[in-house]
Amino acid sequence: MIPEYLALITLLATVAVVPRLVRARSAADRILAMQLAGTGTVATLLLLGAAERAPAFFDIALVFSALAAVAGIAFVALGRRTA
Repeated sequence: MIPEYLALITLLATVAVVPRLVRARSAADRILAMQLAGTGTVATLLLLGAAERAPAFFDIALVFSALAAVAGIAFVALGRRTA
């Protein structure tokens, strides 16, 4: 019961990032907001996987976390190239 509520709360926190994604003034703000949304998505998937006892959610969360790591590295590389 509690993991479902925690998953809902993390999902709502993840959705709260959307205005920042849309109205950010710089690309850095958008990238950081997307990183935060990715972290919230991973947390939501992990909580849903624990609540439903479904290992597929853990696999999907692992893929999302790997994509977030690659996106972070790409952002740093892009920032160094333009500076």
